[in-house]
Amino acid sequence: MSEKHTDVLARNQLGVSSIVFLVLAAVAPVTVLIVVLPLAIAHGNGGGVPVAILLVAAALLLFAIGYAQITKELTNAGGFYAIAVKGLGKTAGLITGIIATIGYNAFVAGALGTIGFFAGMVVMPELFGETFTLDWFWTGLVLFVLVFLLAISGIHVSAVVLGVALVLEIIMVFVFGFSVLFEQGFDFSVFTPEIITGGSLWIGLLLAATAFIGFEATALFGEEAKDPHKTIPKATYAAIIIIGLMHAFAAWAIVSSIGPDIAQATALEHLEAGDLTLMLIDKHLGPVFVVISLVLVVVSLFAAQLAFHNSAGRYLFSLGRARVLPHWLAKTNSKGSPQRALLTNLIFAIVIAAIFRFAFPDLPSILTLVPVGLGFATLSIIIVQAIAALSVVVYFRKKRDPRLWTTLIAPGIGFIALAVFSIMAIVQFPLVAGSEEPYVVVLPWILVLAVVGGIIYGAYLKSKKPEVYAGLSEDLEKFDELLVEDAGALRK
Repeated sequence: MSEKHTDVLARNQLGVSSIVFLVLAAVAPVTVLIVVLPLAIAHGNGGGVPVAILLVAAALLLFAIGYAQITKELTNAGGFYAIAVKGLGKTAGLITGIIATIGYNAFVAGALGTIGFFAGMVVMPELFGETFTLDWFWTGLVLFVLVFLLAISGIHVSAVVLGVALVLEIIMVFVFGFSVLFEQGFDFSVFTPEIITGGSLWIGLLLAATAFIGFEATALFGEEAKDPHKTIPKATYAAIIIIGLMHAFAAWAIVSSIGPDIAQATALEHLEAGDLTLMLIDKHLGPVFVVISLVLVVVSLFAAQLAFHNSAGRYLFSLGRARVLPHWLAKTNSKGSPQRALLTNLIFAIVIAAIFRFAFPDLPSILTLVPVGLGFATLSIIIVQAIAALSVVVYFRKKRDPRLWTTLIAPGIGFIALAVFSIMAIVQFPLVAGSEEPYVVVLPWILVLAVVGGIIYGAYLKSKKPEVYAGLSEDLEKFDELLVEDAGALRK
């Protein structure tokens, strides 16, 4: 890569399938199967969770219709921050970028604690005996360093690794699902109104929405995509549809195995042990598959950490290139990867994890770091999704775009749904985070500080550093100019 373009990510690296792999890996299908779906069944609408998942997928697809239109006019590594700048203005974009950056970095820190706990304190004792337990912090640290080394090797390397992990995960999900289908069949009563509205449909929708966290990352890989104006929209549609169908299929299998009428009660009984899905895998496939499932949880978490590490790095890179954060972050290595931004994310995650390791030396990370990192990140990302949906509607209204369905009605409905999910995530944050500890419950206030801080910082940049403030939108045009430049070079 020439010196001229050391602040531009490697181009023409990713096709539709590669981006879908990156996104689906972030969603972590096996982790959703074993951890998230039982939680949604227990606290949400019980046997109606498969329908709740399909309803969330439908809402996200409506948003994606408008999102597809705006990505035809905008390609950047800034993700939803870039869309917010286009639709709601520079200060709103700045706030969105801050929230997204905090959220993705928090997720990676939480993921370090999650993979360290499952690999060192669950899977190792299961494979080698109860006495063989590894400290979650050091286990997570070693695995995260491996993630970092893969991430700086180029986005295509990450896509290959994630593709392999994803295939293994999908095989496990479908082996379990079809084992239920062939042994006892799927129960179609999950589609009846009394089952759908049983328990709390609203909580079911909220927890179903958390199972889609990661789909929005398609926006971050625009600079590295082949023909991004077509690739990114296609990858977004594909990701939402595949995630929705796969999660709904898995949830349907769980509910059918238990029985829709008693699904919620059964899930609540197994909530503390967290073994509902593992119990069902043992029932239909045997104990060997339980061990395989636990190993695949670690593979799933490793893949998710790699995917979110890449996403966090691209937000840091993009804000560094816009000089909102230190410009030092906006340099790529010879592979076209944002190595400095990725290193910053690595150090941040290790420091946060170390604080929790030594502040709570006798408690596993699943009770301390994980609720903070993953809970706060989930809330942040849902809010960023809602802001992006609103930005799409406002952007096309300002342009007086005549296409009502694709630029107003569909994304408008998507925004309303995402806004409802955001409000619910704030109100039900202890449930989203999985903890009622005081230091967890107060975390949403960080987002309030981010909004206030973003407004103040935006005013400061506008007054004292107008060139940086102007660059918040000018940087978004830069990549399209390089696309034209590349096209000209190819024609020659």
